[in-house]
Amino acid sequence: MEAVVKDSEELVRRIALTKVDGVGPVLARNLVGYCGSVEGVFRQARSSLEKVPGIGARTAGAVAGFRDFDEAEKEARYIADHGISALFFTDEAYPARLAHCPDAPVMLYYKGTADLNAPRMLSVVGTRSATDYGKQFTDSLLEGLSHLGITVVSGLAYGIDAAAHRAALKLGLDTIGVLGHGLDRVYPPLHTSLAGEMAGQGGLLTEYPSGTNPDRENFPERNRVIAGICDAVVVVEAARSGGALITAEIANSYNRDVFALPGRLTDTYSAGCNHLVKINKAVLIESARDIEYIMGWQEKTPAPGRQRELFTEISETEKPLVELLSGGRVDIDRINRSLDMPVSRIAALLLGLECKGVVRALPGKIYELA
Repeated sequence: MEAVVKDSEELVRRIALTKVDGVGPVLARNLVGYCGSVEGVFRQARSSLEKVPGIGARTAGAVAGFRDFDEAEKEARYIADHGISALFFTDEAYPARLAHCPDAPVMLYYKGTADLNAPRMLSVVGTRSATDYGKQFTDSLLEGLSHLGITVVSGLAYGIDAAAHRAALKLGLDTIGVLGHGLDRVYPPLHTSLAGEMAGQGGLLTEYPSGTNPDRENFPERNRVIAGICDAVVVVEAARSGGALITAEIANSYNRDVFALPGRLTDTYSAGCNHLVKINKAVLIESARDIEYIMGWQEKTPAPGRQRELFTEISETEKPLVELLSGGRVDIDRINRSLDMPVSRIAALLLGLECKGVVRALPGKIYELA
């Protein structure tokens, strides 16, 4: 992916918005939505900002009185100098799956070559204290899915994360590491070489600007990106608490499919996986075939004449939607932009085509032909 750098003034304003005290992802989206643009946010009077839902007097004052643009300008220069893509939540290159998550970061910093909107994206997470059982399963799982050209996402941590990244690199698959710090460093430092390989066959992604340390509180936050950017999450090994379980919980809240590798009842690092299955928050898997089947990722050879038959089953009103989807997976925002009809009408058409078995809905409000 080529570095995405907006005009410097706009980029500085976008970065500045993420630095305003009291403004998180949800409030930032509200501000941009009500003010029409980031520039509009910083032009509004305090009294006007107070009318934005969720923005109280204190936060309105912080926005209206924000003057510390120097740090934002410094970050913009760093981005330009290091070939980093700065992705705002309104940008087309921003991960579409993640964009639909209510608490998604408003800004992402990305260095790499992989498509953040690849057709099939799988997050693989687990304990830092991985056993041979977990590492071997990770290798086997990704080898079994490699023919599908999936993009593998994880957190560049010790254990299962590193095993997933290394297996993907070995298999020629793109792999993306979601970081809990800025792109000016690698944590843990031992994975510097691994991160370098990934930048050339995948990428490194973070919501944190340069200079951000790998502080403890950052990692639970970054787990929502690991969960939101993918189609499904696989928990390979996990204790009853920890980052992998947090990621699984978030993935469930985002309506992502969650899979877990079972283990013996006496194994500490299988306890979390077994518990997820027990409480119906993860599907038990034994091999890549389970994921391939449940996700509908089996390779299909279209029967002769299928396309001709398909078009005789749909109405003239449905045809533009089917033609749009014939080019591959499309998210709901692009459908709304492409079709000149009310959103309620598009929703009705999609539902009707799903009932006919013509269209399949995927996580993140993404659709494809069945």
